Amino acid sequence: MKFRVRLIATMAAVALVAPTCLFAAEDTTNSSPAKAAFDSGVPAHAATRDNTGYPKVDLFLGYSYLRAVPMSNPSNRMDWLNGGSASVAHNFTRYLGLVGDFGAFRASELQLTGTGANPPRVSNASGNAFTYMAGPRLSLRKYDRITPFAQALFGGIHASEVTLSKCAGTSCTPLRSENAFAMTAGGGIDFRLSHHVAIRAVQVEYLMTRFGDQHTGIRNMQNDIRLSSGLVLGFGGTPPPPVTYSCNVAPTSGYPGDPITVTGTAINLNPKKTATYSWTSTGGAISGTSTTANIDTSTAAPGTYTVNGRVTEGSKPGQSADCSGQFTINAFQLPTISCSASPSSLNAGELSTITASAVSPQNRPLTYSYSSTAGSISGISSTGTLATAGASPGPIAVTCNVVDDKGNTASSTTSVGVVAPLLPPAAVAPIASSLCSVSFERDAKRPTRVDNEAKACLDDIAMALQRSSDAKLALLGNSDSKELVRKGKKQQNYAAERAVNTKDYLVNDKGIDPARIAVYTGTDNARTVTTTLVPTGSVLNTANAVFVDETSVKAVPRTQSHRKR
Repeated sequence: MKFRVRLIATMAAVALVAPTCLFAAEDTTNSSPAKAAFDSGVPAHAATRDNTGYPKVDLFLGYSYLRAVPMSNPSNRMDWLNGGSASVAHNFTRYLGLVGDFGAFRASELQLTGTGANPPRVSNASGNAFTYMAGPRLSLRKYDRITPFAQALFGGIHASEVTLSKCAGTSCTPLRSENAFAMTAGGGIDFRLSHHVAIRAVQVEYLMTRFGDQHTGIRNMQNDIRLSSGLVLGFGGTPPPPVTYSCNVAPTSGYPGDPITVTGTAINLNPKKTATYSWTSTGGAISGTSTTANIDTSTAAPGTYTVNGRVTEGSKPGQSADCSGQFTINAFQLPTISCSASPSSLNAGELSTITASAVSPQNRPLTYSYSSTAGSISGISSTGTLATAGASPGPIAVTCNVVDDKGNTASSTTSVGVVAPLLPPAAVAPIASSLCSVSFERDAKRPTRVDNEAKACLDDIAMALQRSSDAKLALLGNSDSKELVRKGKKQQNYAAERAVNTKDYLVNDKGIDPARIAVYTGTDNARTVTTTLVPTGSVLNTANAVFVDETSVKAVPRTQSHRKR
């Protein structure tokens, strides 16, 4: 029981005890002939964070406790001893070192037995013992804060005379001075506080000595247990490098809604530990628990923001690191647009192509629209068509508009001049002339499609246009009252469809410039398209004609009208 109390008290007092102090034994156990103090210390290697750095030299200073096994062995002159010890270890590698150990002990009592000591008794006495040993050590530098080790030491022990207190005469020195062989085998465990400081919680060793019998001189083997505890100081070596962390933000600038990605790169992480990652941002919504995080900028206002990352694999210094990066959210820029007309000058009733060229700095999707101060304009893409039928001579202002998906708008204006036709001299004034009429009577199922029978008429018309390269053509589509029926829920405009399909044949099959052909609906009660050649300088009589907006009429290609009938 007394042994356990001493052991617990010793381990609790390790951190407060000066390492060079020597303790005198005060035990009253009477199972051994003599007592001497003895201790040994072994250097400890404080485990590094990632087991890559270790001290080159360890110095141990501490307290040791010695107990004979068994305590009743009459040939052992040591029992229940206390003392101090020191050791120096040179570490050749992470695992292998060489240890030099020295211990000093003090005896305070002597157990007297045998002749002249009947009954046996305990007397106060004084004496010293010293150990000096060396040997190899193996350290297991696998863990973060603890380093187990094992060692075997070989050397000698010197025991001084043991003298009884308050005694006179030659019988006052019952034990003479003696030198003997000694060895230890055992191990311990160190708890690292830093790279250079550790606490040896416990060191347990078997100690063997070869003291001789005091009467016969014959040397015998004595068995002991040595317990040690103390402070370990490390010198030299390189501590493991701290964890470092860097951030890369891509892209570094964008517009609201553009995704931002930040990637962290950690260096010097311990592969045996699990690192945790966290991210914060002063703008946008950031998400991610690994080396990569994503930032949603859809709600971020224009400005510059900072994103911060942290990697942690422990609570000690050097086991965590931070990084930061910046990104900029730019305000949306307005789209730009330019507008042009071709031709920019024409006669009333002619068509002009309007071209809009728009650009979004953020490549946002764009929607086009047009307006004009006279005539009629149509188009929903980058080109539109201005029809000048009914427009008075003079300029027409055409406005091209564009809007992106964020509601940002831009507009541009161009001008189209409607020229009043000059009347030629009466003797030579050209007049508009009627050409052949295209009939749609033969195909009741497809009453608006141009058929093969119309080919001869349309071929003649194409040749007339090719001969008169400056002449234009007017197409007037007609229908009779019997055709005005409903198909489904939509009323068919047969007259407009016939005129548009006739123009489609001349443009696509005969290669006539569409700008030379104007499409109207007439008032004839017939299923026909009448054609009029309008030379330059002549004026078409449009009193009984209505201009057709071709964008509202779907043309039927001629190839569909010539399938097997």
